Amino acid sequence: MTPPPAPAMAAAETNAIHAVGRRRHVLLFPLPYQGHINPMFRLAGLLHARGFAITVFHTHFNAPDPVRHPEYRFVPVPDGTSGPAPVAIEDVVTHILALTAGCEAPFRDRLAAVLEEYSSDTVACLIADAHLLPMVEAAKSLGVPTLALRTGSAACCACFIAYPMLFDKGYLPVKESRLDMAVSELPPYRVRDLIVLGDDNHGAVRELIARAVTAVKVSSGVILNTFEALERRELEGLRRDLAVPVFDVGPLHKFSPAGDSSLLRQDRSCLEWLDAWPPASVLYVSFGSIACMSPRDLEETAWGIAASGVPFVWVVRPGMVRGSARQELPEGFEAATRARGVVVAWAPQEEVLGHAAVGGFWTHNGWNSTTESVCEGVPMLCRPCFGDQMGNARYVEHVWRVGFEVGDELERGSVEAAIRRLMTDKDGAEMRARAGELKKAAEDCTGKGGSSYLAIDKLITHMMSLKN
Repeated sequence: MTPPPAPAMAAAETNAIHAVGRRRHVLLFPLPYQGHINPMFRLAGLLHARGFAITVFHTHFNAPDPVRHPEYRFVPVPDGTSGPAPVAIEDVVTHILALTAGCEAPFRDRLAAVLEEYSSDTVACLIADAHLLPMVEAAKSLGVPTLALRTGSAACCACFIAYPMLFDKGYLPVKESRLDMAVSELPPYRVRDLIVLGDDNHGAVRELIARAVTAVKVSSGVILNTFEALERRELEGLRRDLAVPVFDVGPLHKFSPAGDSSLLRQDRSCLEWLDAWPPASVLYVSFGSIACMSPRDLEETAWGIAASGVPFVWVVRPGMVRGSARQELPEGFEAATRARGVVVAWAPQEEVLGHAAVGGFWTHNGWNSTTESVCEGVPMLCRPCFGDQMGNARYVEHVWRVGFEVGDELERGSVEAAIRRLMTDKDGAEMRARAGELKKAAEDCTGKGGSSYLAIDKLITHMMSLKN
């Protein structure tokens, strides 16, 4: 599907961006994980289409390929880390804290050099991922205005802001006996839906969240990859509670092509395979770029899919199974599903979800995946793993009512039943109808005069008003 054109610029705005014959520069710094890279590069594409020159600062870890983005300038920043990407989510949190600490001094040096080269009057601002507080502070110390990009939902942002309250009122640290207690200050969350990580003995998660909130509060504004029709109440709350402007410019993938920011090679053969199937008949299964499962869960998932009789595209990426060097599906699974299923290492997800044959999405409920499914009118089976995914799944099931959780323990019988409920039962048809309504709402928000369309205008005007 071709994304709608970015809102047209007024003549005065165009002149400001190209002031005295020089393009205004926007500096970007994404957090180097797939779920954060994608929306940052979407935003880069949107801003580039609006006339800005783009400079991307990036870590050596998960560095982007400049060849894929010839229109941008890339500035590598040593991050002080080495070795393979962390697998366990506990290690990811620790890695982010270490990486940001390692980047701070090198980034300051490289930013100073870039400012000297560009001259300060042509640099509009730095847009940094909200998890990169040291980079926000370094930019501010050099006189560069900053904006924070939050790549999760507005509800997740509100949860981050409420974290001290959650401790003060005893919701955190989590007690097993209170998992299903409602968090009355953050409906519809239960305690189990909060952003927690084990007992967080070393306070790493609390530190990560505190830094992200500080980055938002000390910036000149926060950019959110969401839209009004999906999170109107939550956005109103953020505008009430934050002293900085809030720009809900999402879903970004509907405004800007990815420019191939995937860290994994996409197998596009599944698109041609999908062409042979009737509308809304195929289940798409993908658990994202970080979430892992046990060998047992892989086996139960496989046999549940096989027993359901439903056609499927299943992403089984390298590293998806904990403690296993190879992601081997159970013996006999291929033979049992050969006529109606395809397994790929990575898929062009937006195109798969946009294919007419796809009628359901079994997802980990990362925010990108959740919004992409919503925007294509595809209902969801939810299997959240960590972070904001539990809260996203809660909204899918209990607020938007376009899906449901598979369950805590994966058993082949319950997996089969869940797939059938989504893909062939009346419940699934009703969820699909509601998902279609959300798809229409997303189209209205991103269309000319829609809330996200107007928010982009406001963002550009705000960026042009920032003073170095």
